[in-house]
Amino acid sequence: MTATLLEAAILVFVLGSAVTAALLRDVLGSIIAFAGYSLGIAILWVYLQAPDVALTEAAVGAGVTTVLFLLTIVRTVRPSGDRLLERVGWRGVLAAGAFSAVMLTTVSALPEVGDPTAPVTGGEVTQYYLENAYKETEVENAVTAVLAAYRGFDTLGEAVVVFAAGVSMLVVLRRGEFV
Repeated sequence: MTATLLEAAILVFVLGSAVTAALLRDVLGSIIAFAGYSLGIAILWVYLQAPDVALTEAAVGAGVTTVLFLLTIVRTVRPSGDRLLERVGWRGVLAAGAFSAVMLTTVSALPEVGDPTAPVTGGEVTQYYLENAYKETEVENAVTAVLAAYRGFDTLGEAVVVFAAGVSMLVVLRRGEFV
């Protein structure tokens, strides 16, 4: 029961911050709401037992992107707006509602988090990795073997994204103009 309550709280927070970021007319408020959304997604990834994805989301989404957005509005002129929220067309709300309804119908087919009989944790691929990781890669830790050998290009791509985000931050934080 507690896990379901936690899931619901995280999802409400993520959806609320996403809608707030989309509808706020104030740029600073929208950036803060987006940072909250990204942090909520990172927490969701931790809850779903994907810490590598959570770290990337927290570093790039909640961290680097938010700082880049904030530095951008510091160096530009903020228009003053009379309205707090953006007007939303009924067609957009209808399309978003229909898409959300279709996506929510798939939730009941998902396995429980941590279910040992779930296809991902008890499936053939997982079993293959556990049985053959050391023989094929000579790496004792199965997770490291999967990340370094079986998913090497994916891991390289993630490393490039995080590196590029770090370099971008260094460039932006220089005392000069944008490069």
